[in-house]
Amino acid sequence: MMSAEEKKSGRVYDVEPSQLYAEFMKTGWTPSSLHGITPDDVATYAFSRRQALSQAFPKLRLILPSGNYKVRSNDTDYLYRPHSAFAYYTGVQGVEATADAVLVMEPNGDSHDAILFINPRSTRDTDAFYKDARYGELWVGRRFTLEEAQARYQITTRKIAELETFLAKDKGALVIRDQDKLVDSLIKKSAKDEELANFTSVHRLIKDDYEIKEMQRAVDATHSGFSDIIRALPAAVATPRGERVVEAAFYGRARIEGNDLGYNTIAAAGSHACVLHWTRNDGAVRNGELILVDAGIEMDSYYTADITRTLPVSGKFSPAQRALYMLVYEAQKAGFAAVKAGADFLDMNRACHRVLAQGLHDLGVLSVSVEESMQPEIGLHRRWTLHGVSHMLGLDVHDCAQARKDQYTEAKLRAGMILTVEPGLYIQPDDELFPPEFRGIGIRIEDDVLVTEDGCINLSENIPRHPDAIEAWMESLR
Repeated sequence: MMSAEEKKSGRVYDVEPSQLYAEFMKTGWTPSSLHGITPDDVATYAFSRRQALSQAFPKLRLILPSGNYKVRSNDTDYLYRPHSAFAYYTGVQGVEATADAVLVMEPNGDSHDAILFINPRSTRDTDAFYKDARYGELWVGRRFTLEEAQARYQITTRKIAELETFLAKDKGALVIRDQDKLVDSLIKKSAKDEELANFTSVHRLIKDDYEIKEMQRAVDATHSGFSDIIRALPAAVATPRGERVVEAAFYGRARIEGNDLGYNTIAAAGSHACVLHWTRNDGAVRNGELILVDAGIEMDSYYTADITRTLPVSGKFSPAQRALYMLVYEAQKAGFAAVKAGADFLDMNRACHRVLAQGLHDLGVLSVSVEESMQPEIGLHRRWTLHGVSHMLGLDVHDCAQARKDQYTEAKLRAGMILTVEPGLYIQPDDELFPPEFRGIGIRIEDDVLVTEDGCINLSENIPRHPDAIEAWMESLR
């Protein structure tokens, strides 16, 4: 049976300290206020974003939670990362983000007042700083005081403990749902909640200057991560489950230069590359085979790259590997050419797939004509290229996911969008329609591009793509 002390602490293995200890812990501390806090560059952009949000929902209270911790196992949580809409409209980022924060846009005439509710610093005159294992400073590190947070984010800041009373003044509200249990319990669902989720997603389709800069930083960091992978390939070959050596090399760079991985790394060696979402990464890495790595670094601002490179483990492509690789390379070039403001989002998909279908026809494996296969109701070439070739990219690796089809996949491209171009070919190891030398080869090439009025800028152009450039890159790092 749990003792009274164990029940108080909330953790069965903690013991409640004595009263004498509690009083002792309040004494002998030097004042440690932070001075000279200045707003991040993003604060001005976040203010403009909130103005647009206010104009879209006049006279309505809007609630955007950062999200609660998510339990990984018993009393251990996953590494915290706030909801993207919260980050977008507050500018809170990196290690400064704390769970359970809530942005409230409170109606004020024809506009809104932004109020940021946070768990402020547990100061030394409280016992939380040493007793609270989830939020206490001696357990998880220092947080901002209310004054420090307001100076950083340029938003009126209040204690999260005041939120329930504040929201009890029932004015009706729209909420980003399923992020904060308290908020969900206090505010009745509204049919217009989905409108808020949609707006905060669609608003991110066009990137501002700050976002474009952060996306380039994410791509450049990811370039470094791929170089680390190449350096680690000899160790991966020599190690059982060598795919995890590759995964670990990239993760190390993500934590050094950014906040985290933008998504689970795919390190798919040999025929594992034919499994589109291979994240087990428990296979061997062998010379003579290819390894497909799909990976991206998420910066402290939460903007993430999404890059795929298919590398020859030995540093040199075989003739069969190069032949398939060049087919995907030419397909990607066609995809790039289809990207410009005013084009259909799906134009790049059609352009890539047409090149792939033609190549498969020329190889003698496509049993219908290219024109027939390109018809949606036929599409036989898709046996070897299963997925679409693009998605929006930004704060989420699959960004703007709450947009409707008419706002996204069935819409026109606009200048300022950032998206991927990622054709692929996957020849399963048991596919008898292909000669043996091609079986078990999976190839994808993925780059991140910024849409312009007359084309696109490849943000990842400096990461080698052509097979000759890849071989030279690998040679230079060995």
